[in-house]
Amino acid sequence: MEGFDKIKRVIAEIEEDMQKAAGGNKAAGTRVRQAMQEVKNAAQDVRQEVLDRRKTEA
Repeated sequence: MEGFDKIKRVIAEIEEDMQKAAGGNKAAGTRVRQAMQEVKNAAQDVRQEVLDRRKTEA
């Protein structure tokens, strides 16, 4: 599942920015929000892939 691997990679990449954003760094907060949008899109892809597989198995 390529989408799931993408989610894990993006989360790992933004860990440092999350800490910076929590400390008040506005630029890091922007990067975190952008990354979370990427996670959202990847999660939707994973969801669709799972549904497609279920349909082909039935």
